[in-house]
Amino acid sequence: MERREFLQKCIMVVVGASVPVSALTFIDPKKVFAANPDIQWAFLVDTNKCVGCGFCVKACKTENDIPFEAHVSRTWVERYVYTKDDKRYVDSPQAALHGFIDSRIDLGRGEFKEIDPKNVGKAFFVPKLCNHCSSPACTQVCPVGATYKTDDGVVLVDRSWCIGCGYCIMACPYGARFFHPVKHVVDKCTFCYHRLSKGLDSACVNACPFKARRMGNIHDPNDPITQIIMNERVGVLKDEFGTKPQAFYIGLAQEVR
Repeated sequence: MERREFLQKCIMVVVGASVPVSALTFIDPKKVFAANPDIQWAFLVDTNKCVGCGFCVKACKTENDIPFEAHVSRTWVERYVYTKDDKRYVDSPQAALHGFIDSRIDLGRGEFKEIDPKNVGKAFFVPKLCNHCSSPACTQVCPVGATYKTDDGVVLVDRSWCIGCGYCIMACPYGARFFHPVKHVVDKCTFCYHRLSKGLDSACVNACPFKARRMGNIHDPNDPITQIIMNERVGVLKDEFGTKPQAFYIGLAQEVR
C-alpha cells in the first residue's frame, strides 16, 4: 500500500470516528529553499489594461504543465458585461485560454447568449489566480500539512504529501484550487515560485503584453508595486473573509467577486 493511500484510509477512519480533522497533526509545514524574511511577494492586476487576450493563461499552462484540453487552470480571465437594461453576465470560456473570440456570452453546457452591442452599458475583463493570502484558509484545513505558506508569503502544495482529500479546495473562497488531471493531487497558482527563486517574473507576468499583471516585494517601500498599493486606490477580492489576500487590483468594480 502506498503512503498516500494509507493516509487517505487513516483520514477516513478518523472522520468516521467523529474526531475533528483540525485536531490531526502529521507534520509541520516544511519551508522551501532559503526563504528571505525581508521579502513578501504581492501581485498587482490592473483591470484597466487587461484586454482578455488569454496570453497569460497559455503561458501559465505551458510553464506549469497543465494540459491545454483540461477544464482547469491556475489562472483565468473573466469577462463582465453589463447591459443598459440592468442585466449582468460573467463568463470565462476555457479560462480564456484562447481569449474571447466569440462576442456571445458563454452560459455553459453549450448555451450562449447574444447581446445587442447597442445594449451594452459596460464591459471589462478581470484576471484571477490564487491570492496567496496572509491568513490562508487552505493551510488551516489541510490535515497533513501538504499545503503551506513560505516565509516570503507564497502558498504552495507539496505534491508528495497531498492525499487529495479536497478540504483545501472547499475552503478556498476564491475557487483557485483544483485537482490536477494527471498528477491527481491538488494544484494551484504558485506565483511560479520556481521562477521567483531564480529572480524571474512569473510566466503570466512575463507573457502579458499590456503589463496588466505585475509582481513585487511589498516589504520594500521603494518597490514600484508597493508604491502603487500604498498610495493609490486598489482593492482586493472578498475582503470580508479575512484571509488578507496579497493579490491587489486597480480599477476593481465592486460587483466583481
